Amino acid sequence: MRIRIIAVGRAKRGPEQSLYDVYRKRIAWPLELIEVEEKRPLPTDQRILREDELIRAKIPDGAVIVAMDETGDDLTSRKLAARFQDWQDRGVGDVAFLIGGADGLSDGLKSAAALKIRFGRVTWPHMLVRPMLAEQIYRCHQILDGHPYHRD
Repeated sequence: MRIRIIAVGRAKRGPEQSLYDVYRKRIAWPLELIEVEEKRPLPTDQRILREDELIRAKIPDGAVIVAMDETGDDLTSRKLAARFQDWQDRGVGDVAFLIGGADGLSDGLKSAAALKIRFGRVTWPHMLVRPMLAEQIYRCHQILDGHPYHRD
C-alpha cells in the first residue's frame, strides 16, 4: 500500500519539516509528500477551486481519499489503524491524505473522500498537520505490528 500526503503549500526548512522527516523515515509503508501551490493571488473561492485542480491531478486513480478537515471524525489511533488494516485486507494500492491550505479543501474534494478526519476540535496550522499526520501513520503501523510504541 502506497501512501501519499498531498498538501497545499511549500514547507520551508524548520521544526515542522524536521519533525515530519523524523516520522517519514520511520514509516515502513511507501510514503510520499506532494506539495502543490497556486502562486497567483486569487480571491478565496477561486484559489480553493484552483487548489482543488492541483490536488486532483496528484491523486492516483482508484486511491482511497482521506480528507483532513475540521468537520471530520475524531478517530482514535486504534480506529485509524483499523482503517489501515481494512485497506490492506481489501488490497487497496493507494491512499491519498489531503491537507488543504489556510481556507481548507473544496467541497468537491471533501465529498470525494471516503473518510474525513480531524485532529480534535481546535484549529491546527496546516504546516503542522503534516508531521502530526506522519506520526499517526507511523503509530498505525506500530499498532498493526503489535509494537509497544502505542500505549492505551
